[in-house]
Amino acid sequence: MEDILKGLGKKAKDKQTENKKFFTKLKKKAPKKLDYLMQELHESEFEKTDCLKCANCCKTTGPLFTKADVERIAKHFRQKPQKFIDTYLRIDDENDYVLQGVPCTFLGADNYCSIYDVRPKACREFPHTDRKKFQQISHLTMKNVAICPAAFNIVEEMKKRIKI
Repeated sequence: MEDILKGLGKKAKDKQTENKKFFTKLKKKAPKKLDYLMQELHESEFEKTDCLKCANCCKTTGPLFTKADVERIAKHFRQKPQKFIDTYLRIDDENDYVLQGVPCTFLGADNYCSIYDVRPKACREFPHTDRKKFQQISHLTMKNVAICPAAFNIVEEMKKRIKI
């Protein structure tokens, strides 16, 4: 996995122009069954991808924490939401709650998440390749292919299957 992650940034950068053109065209004229295809590609990729061997998302980026996330996780820790915020979060440039730093505070050395059952919505949905109206989040997908090997593979397979 280390070798894959070392080369992922370069591979993503090499494909950036190609991906940008593809997603621009996709936004203009998305295929009718795009969401079904993305669900299929996502499920197929995650049948062979073990996130516990990677955890690059948790090591290199931090999720946004919604108000509901904060309340749910604070309750899990049996503390007031403000105490959770003060201990673990900060407000970013866009006025969103994010972790104070990376890697994620809740990531263990074994790549397991200590708050997995109550993790933020952004973590549950990452890498967002099975979201409805997928073409609307191309900017996010462009970032995620450089972080997540599965997202990279899904986009590459998607480009093979959708001729624009």
